Order: sequence, then structure tokens, then C-alpha cells
Amino acid sequence: MTEEILEPDLPIIDPHHHLWDLRPMLPMFPEPQHDFIAAIAGAAHYTFDQLHADLNTGHNIIGTVFMECGAFYNSTASEAMKPVGEVEFVNGVAAQSASGLYGDLRACAAIIGHADLTLGSSVSPVLEALKLAGNGRFKGIRQQGAWDADPAVLGPPFHAPAGLYSSDKFRVGFAEFAKHNLTFDAWLLEPQLADIISLAAAFPEQKIVLDHCGTPLNIASYRGTLAENYDRWRASIRSLAEHQNVSVKLGGLAMAFCGMPEDGPANETGSEHLAAMWRPYIETCIGAFGTDRAMFESNYPVDRWGASYPLLWNAFKRITTGYSEDEKAALYAGNAARFYGLESLLT
Repeated sequence: MTEEILEPDLPIIDPHHHLWDLRPMLPMFPEPQHDFIAAIAGAAHYTFDQLHADLNTGHNIIGTVFMECGAFYNSTASEAMKPVGEVEFVNGVAAQSASGLYGDLRACAAIIGHADLTLGSSVSPVLEALKLAGNGRFKGIRQQGAWDADPAVLGPPFHAPAGLYSSDKFRVGFAEFAKHNLTFDAWLLEPQLADIISLAAAFPEQKIVLDHCGTPLNIASYRGTLAENYDRWRASIRSLAEHQNVSVKLGGLAMAFCGMPEDGPANETGSEHLAAMWRPYIETCIGAFGTDRAMFESNYPVDRWGASYPLLWNAFKRITTGYSEDEKAALYAGNAARFYGLESLLT
């Protein structure tokens, strides 16, 4: 499905996308799991060419933030240092984009890597190596804490332990991490939101952003439960927003985990329908965090499950039709630029 691009001149910094090649990994999993992994990932192969094509479908994307995803780790490094390979790879992609050969867009202008905070006080050398590998583009880390008792919810790619953000080992590492003036992206699932509320309260000076509106669930044993769990989700979002060190990413709702829509594919659902499904979650987040601590994200290619790249941004723009120009400037670019240190993209 194709649509006219809404507000094509509105500058956008996409603060959350991935790059990866999952094809060599598929043989590690039983063949019946391949379709599940493909659905969750949105694309088995998504590197600069695919990203560049999506970013040039009509919206005014001026820059992006790469989000860690376990891609292109350095197999020859120690276990702790393996994630440095991902930042090295993405910094090369950022340099490719910054060459100017592909237009004014600055893809991967900020890079979010990974470090295992359960290393405790020993995590600092990893963070220093990530900074060096990023050549000024490395801005922070994500250590995803998504977990559910039902293994069918997340499938084989995800292995965070239960209660990671509340564990003593993680908190010791987080305290060390907090000394480095970096950002922290938090991804967990709606039933786990108390964990990030507790973490934000324990580290009030640390900049944290919650990914994907807190990931309301509509998959596996949660399928069909969005309505009955909505009030619990909303209460958690409002509680988290009381902590001024926390921001929220507006997106991720087109993931298969969230199931909005339930069955995809992207080209069968127009932006009006997407906006209607997402509006209660997006507007609740903006209402709680305000227009100065929220930022729209694509979460591509994962959100390809439910929305093509141009329709995804059209849906967001339909939701913000009544917002002022200053509010739109903040939600679509300004807040991401301030959070990730990309103010130069706005000049």
C-alpha cells in the first residue's frame, strides 16, 4: 500500500533502528523457529543499502541513531569485549553515510552499543573500548531486560534473566556505568515495568530512555489481552514519567510482540488504521512524559511486521495533527538530538 507522504518537510531524527545479517545465524536454531525469528526481526538481512532505501521513501529523515542488536560482534575478542565489534562496524556505516555520496542524511550519527553491566565494576574497560571504537559517535548502551515466563513470547533470540534490572550484580555495574556520562536505553516488557521504575528511582541522575512505549503485549499467551492490560500499562507509564531522568520512545507498537496489527503484513494496513490503534498508547506516553521527554522512533526493521517505513511515519503524523509546530519539532527531532547529543544535525 502506498500513500501520499504527510508533512514531507518536517525534519526527523529516527532515534532507533538496527543493522544486522541474521542469515548465518539461522542454522543455529531448529528450522520450525526460522519463521518466528524472521517475523520478529522484520528482515534477516538489513544493512546500509536496505536502511538507506527506507530512509529515502519521502519523509525528511536528517539523521538516525543505531541501536545495539548483537550484530557483527568480534569473535576473536574476550566475551566482555565482543560487543565492541558491533560499534566498529556501525561506525564504518556512519562514515559511509557521512561521505556525502548518499545525500545530506547522516545515518548512524549516534551509536548505542552494548556492555554487560553484570560485570560490575569491571565494565569500565569495555565502556572505554566502545568509546574509542565509536570515534565520537558512541553515546551509550542498551542492555535489554525483556523476559517472560512464557518462552513463546520472546522466542529463542532473547535470553535476559528474570529481574535483571533489579539484580545486585546489574546494579553494581549500573553504578559504574553512571560515572561515564552516557545514555541508557531500557527495553523490557509491559509486565516488567516496575523494574525500570525502581532503576530510575535508584539512579536519578542517569539519563534513561524507555524503548517501545514499554512494549504492551499481544502475542502467545498474551494474545487478545491488550484491552484488559491497558490500565495496568497506563499506570506504570505514569509512574515512570514521574522520574525526570527518564524519556520514552514512541514506537515499537508494530512489532509482532505488540501485535498492532496482529497479523501484518505492512502493506495491507493504511496509516489511518495504524494511527487509530496506536493513538491510546502514544497519547498516554506524551501526556505522561510531556512533549519534551518523548521521541518518535521507527524501530526498523522490526516494526516492518506491521508498518512499512513511510506508512509508519504517516501514522505518527496523523496522531500529532493538532500539535503545535514547536511540539512537533521536539517530538520528531529535537528531543532525540538533545538526548543523544546530535544538536549539530539541527543547524
